[in-house]
Amino acid sequence: MNFKEDTLKLYAAPLSKTEDEKCKHAIEAIRDALKNIGYSDNGRSIDVLENDTLSYAIRMEKSYSSEKIHIFVQGSYANNTCVRTESDVDVAVVREDIFDYAFGSPFTQTSPSHREEAVTLKNRTESALEIKFPAQVHRGNKSLKIDGNTYRKKADAVPSILVKYYDRSDKGDYSNYVNGINIYADDGSLTTNFPLIHLSNGRNKNNRTNYYYKRMVRIIKKMRYLMSDCGYSSANEVSSFGLESLLWNIPDEYFMKWHLYGFAFGEIISYLKDNIWRLDYYYEVNGIKKLCPAQSDVVAYKNFIDELQRFFVYDPS
Repeated sequence: MNFKEDTLKLYAAPLSKTEDEKCKHAIEAIRDALKNIGYSDNGRSIDVLENDTLSYAIRMEKSYSSEKIHIFVQGSYANNTCVRTESDVDVAVVREDIFDYAFGSPFTQTSPSHREEAVTLKNRTESALEIKFPAQVHRGNKSLKIDGNTYRKKADAVPSILVKYYDRSDKGDYSNYVNGINIYADDGSLTTNFPLIHLSNGRNKNNRTNYYYKRMVRIIKKMRYLMSDCGYSSANEVSSFGLESLLWNIPDEYFMKWHLYGFAFGEIISYLKDNIWRLDYYYEVNGIKKLCPAQSDVVAYKNFIDELQRFFVYDPS
């Protein structure tokens, strides 16, 4: 499919200020709901965790206990790489007065430690949301989905427990760790994510590449949706999150060889194709979890890169 420079500029642009405000209103709604079950923000305002992002966040605590939670926007909205206005905004609701541990390099998932507390947090959060938004809350396996309106985005509230990850096998060393979250799903599974280090690493790479990293991420995410619409099966085998991580592994200099977006994106595709063997060694943006933990993941990204190279044709005229 042929793409002109003006079209690619539209794909590369961040969401509008209106979408930004609706994203912020989503976290405000969750904060206000939790106030109804005894949480207080003690007059704190909602602010961003990292400059040049939409990582709105606030901390709250129970009025009559030691329980503390950290609420923050995560995912593509927080990282300012979202390309679809109808996407849900992910809001982590993290209990951080207690925490799990994770060890190992490369990262290996830990056994559950605070499942009971996680289930209680999810149940309480669900009750608070239902009080504020009757018939608008839907319980999912990992999250609580809240319907949106013209004022706020649809939201996925993700109750979770703070996890401290130590990049060592020596469990006696507690001097160096990275904060993540453990999501205890209703089906009994446990997922460990690292949204805050993802946020920081993505922002740093964007700055180092003169803001071309996130522009190229938005373009490749848009390509994935277009490829899916055109019947390219590989587009449905990779995730938007995965594509953001895929590009994070590309050396910074490849993002800055060209001023025109079409040539810059072509350079990205060429690097991925020429270095296809590196997929086994790529990490997520957090730098902790492998992008392709299974051989089937490697095959999926190889297929996507092959079809992307055939799909994207730059027309500089």
